[in-house]
Order: sequence, then structure tokens, then C-alpha cells
Amino acid sequence: MSFERIWHRSYSPGVPASVAIEQVTLSEALSRSVLNHPHVSALIYMGKRISFRKLDRLVNRFARALTDLGVKKGNKVAMLLPNVPEVVIANFATFRIGAVAAMNNPLYTERELIHQLNDQDAEVIVTIDLLVPKILAIKDKTKLRTIIACHINDYLPFPVKQLFPVLRKGMFRKLPAREGVIEFQTLLARYPDTPLLSEAMWNDVAAMLYTGGTTGVSKGVMLTHANLSSNLQQFKALMPDFENGTERLLAIFPFFHAAGFTGMQNFGIFTASTLILVPRPETEIIIEQIRKYRPTFVAGVPTIFVGLLNSARFRRLNLRFIKLFLCGAAPLPMSTIKGLKELTGAVIANVYGMTETTPFATASPVHTILGHDLTKTGTVGVPIPNTDLKIVDLQTGTKELPPGVAGEICFKGPQVMRGYYKRPDETAAVLKDGWLFTGDIGMLDEDGYLTIVDRKKDLIIAGGFNIYPKEIDEVLFEHPKILEACTIGVPDAYRGETVKSFVVIKPGESLCAEEVIRFCKERLTAYKVPKRIEFLEELPKSAVGKVLRRELKERELRT
Repeated sequence: MSFERIWHRSYSPGVPASVAIEQVTLSEALSRSVLNHPHVSALIYMGKRISFRKLDRLVNRFARALTDLGVKKGNKVAMLLPNVPEVVIANFATFRIGAVAAMNNPLYTERELIHQLNDQDAEVIVTIDLLVPKILAIKDKTKLRTIIACHINDYLPFPVKQLFPVLRKGMFRKLPAREGVIEFQTLLARYPDTPLLSEAMWNDVAAMLYTGGTTGVSKGVMLTHANLSSNLQQFKALMPDFENGTERLLAIFPFFHAAGFTGMQNFGIFTASTLILVPRPETEIIIEQIRKYRPTFVAGVPTIFVGLLNSARFRRLNLRFIKLFLCGAAPLPMSTIKGLKELTGAVIANVYGMTETTPFATASPVHTILGHDLTKTGTVGVPIPNTDLKIVDLQTGTKELPPGVAGEICFKGPQVMRGYYKRPDETAAVLKDGWLFTGDIGMLDEDGYLTIVDRKKDLIIAGGFNIYPKEIDEVLFEHPKILEACTIGVPDAYRGETVKSFVVIKPGESLCAEEVIRFCKERLTAYKVPKRIEFLEELPKSAVGKVLRRELKERELRT
């Protein structure tokens, strides 16, 4: 892009305003990494290392298996897996034959899975053995005809692999012989691993990822090889010092989520980096993987980093090998930034985007963090290369607003999705003249840094005043006794809506509603102060740790 925008002057040295996008599909990216770095570990899974050469051969085997099962170019292959080697193998095999990887959340209920599997028209699903009974229970209500089942120990090293079914019975299920159910390893053994030409084209749909459902029924986002590959190249351009073939990425984000799918799985393969797989993102498991495998890049949501900093074991480690922490879903609090910086000396950057932007749209410029310029704390950085941004008025969506004025955030760039699968009306509602209308409210400052104010649908209108719940949450986070908080609007006969905050207190602390309200009164205009406070043991969260404001709203309506 040849245009000049205010944020370009905030870029780190060496980062261009635009990059020449190379038309390399994801399947071709794997082949290139194999050619250049065949012996580098592509995956580390609980001690087991799989080189790029070995991964490529496994992908060829599974690609042939899918073809024999009747999967054709453009067909959807459903994935229902945690971060295990099979999900990477299956995804890249699907890319190689020109099919579409349709990602699903393993934590979904039967009702949610029926909706999603039918929506994506999948006939083949790759899943973990523990979920096979759930899939069999709903199979007749979907279009599924073949279930490919993986065991959690398939790629564990010897002798753990052999001992696993005995020592961890609750995590292993022996599968009875049944028509339409095939074990992953049995299937692989039937096919050769010789080279296979890629059928994928640049503009083909490569993947279908689903919106989080935080604002309603989840929708299938169609992402092409062009979307995915472009976003990887845009992201890579942010880090001129990133060394292909040498970096190690700690894959905490699940691969069924856009941040994990693009920023971990695909970025790792594209750059020939080592992916350290974390199948269960629990604090102690994460710490052990960090200790053993010394990742150079660690990405997660704020709750992950808060949990790590609260661990004495984590704080005792020598963590100077970490170069970069990437935070998504919400900006990191200043206390967390300082804590991570003191422990590691690493760069700490916020990123922002959504499934519809593949997902990366903005990021913190590295030199600002390194230079200790804390004036941009709370922002999600600036638009990444090849990305345009505008803020438009909430009423008509046609008037572009100046810096300092909040409105709806709109993006244009090669990472913007093709559209929602089978939802032309909803696609047309958010894609207008090449611009993606995000539904998020934000504002730019004079340097082009973006601050997220709130979701358009989360806006509280009380007594005619517009109230952004995120602003109230940030005030509550400042209270020394509050661990987590989430604010919503609830019906009120007089004001239309009123403000209610859900609060989780830090362990060992005590707090009452009057103290919370008094704290807010000192920091907020009167009409923004919560009128109701409810204390909870924990807040509902998505699979990546993002607080689900919608669930709290639904719960409130039921009571």
C-alpha cells in the first residue's frame, strides 16, 4: 500500500508501511520449511520431537488417507482436537489436497457441535478418543460419515507412550471396532509418505474458523490461503530480527482459535520455528514447558500472564531466553507488564484483531516498549503493514472521525476474510466496499495508536448516557483487592438500563459492595458508577481465557 497514515511514523525501525506479499500457500510454506530446515524440530509434544521432514511425510500420508475417504478439493474436514501433533498433521494434509480445515472447540456441548458441524457441511471429523462417544451420540443429526480418532499418547516418547493407558486411564479410551470409526495411526500406516503435489490455489478457501459466539450464534469465517499467508507475512514484517529456523514458540493458544491457528500453528510452519505444544493451558503445565524447552516467544491472554506471575515457581526461573510476550484479547495491565519486564527483560506487545481479520490487525511497535514509553499503555498498538484503518460514526457508519473521537473500527487489508459461510446477508452487513466493520468501538490518538473502548453491542445506555463497560472494568482492575471484573447493563424501569459489575476478589482478601462503589465514585462520573455489585468465585471464560460478557448478560436475564 502506497498511502501514508499517521501510524506509519510510529513503526519500529526496519518495519515497512507495506510488504510485497508473496503468493505462497500454506502447503507450499511447509514444503519450503522442509527444504530449508529439514532437521529442525517442527513440533515438541511432551518430550517428543518431530522434525519438519518427518512432519511433511506424515502430512503426505494423511493427505492420501483423506483422498481415499472421498474428501475432495473444497470439501470441509472437521477438526475437534486440543494442541496435539495430529491437529497440525491433519490441517496441513487438508491444505495439501485443496480441502478446507473446519476448526471446532473440543469443549463445545452436543447442541453447539450439532449446529457447527451442520453449518460447515463436514462429512469427516478428526477428533480425540475421549470425544468419540459424544460424536457418535450426535452423528445421526449431522452429515458426518467418518470419525478419525486420535489418542493423546500417539506421539508421546517411549516408554511414556506405552505406560500412558495404564497410568492415565481417564485420558485414554480404547475404541471398540465400529463402522465409520478409524484410528488415526491405523489409517496413517496404510499409505506411503512419498512427495505429493499441493492442490491448493492462492485464492482457495483454506480454513473455516468460527467467531467466538460472544455476541450471538457463532459464524463460520472463510479464510483463504491469500488471507492466511498475507497475515503471516504482515506479522513477520513487524519483527525484522525474527530468525527463521531458530525461534521456539510456546503454543498456549488453542489452534481452533484464530490466534492459535494463525499466530502459532501457521506462523511456526511458515517461519520454520519450533512449536512447543501445550494441550492443556494450565499454569503448572505452561511453567514446565517453559523450563524444559526455553521458548523465545510466548503468547497468551492477560489471565495466563497473571497466573504465571502469581506463581513463585515461575518467578524463580531464569527467563532471559524469552524475547517477546504477545498478549491478545485485552491489553495487559501495567502491573503485569512491569512484572514480566523485570523477570525477563523481554519485549511485551499487545495485538488486536478478530477471526474476520485472520486475526492480526494491530500490534504494539516493538521500539516503543523497549524504550519504556509507557504513555501508550492500554492501547492495542497501531495497524500492521498493508493495513488501513478508519473510525466511523456509530449512527450512519459513513462519516470518518478524527483522532480522539470514539466510533466503530473498520479495517481494510489482505487479511480481511472472504465472508461468512452460507450467510450472505450477514457478510454484506460487515463488508462494505472492501472495509470490514468490526462492531468494536475505538479511537485513534495523534500517533495512530488504537484504543479499544468497547463492543458496539455491549454499550450501556442509562438515562440517555452512553456508558462503555470496559472503562468501568479498567477502574475495578485498579482496586488492590480485585482479581477480575466484568460489567454489564441490566434492565432498569427508570433509567432504561443500569450498571452492574461482577467482581472476583483476590484470594485471602475480603471486600463488600459499598467499598467497591465508593472506590468507583472516586474515579468515575456519577452516571457510570455501578449501582449493583455481585461477587463471584470466577467469571465465565472462553477456551482462550477471554471473559464472556454475553454469558453474564444471559444469566442476568434468567434470574
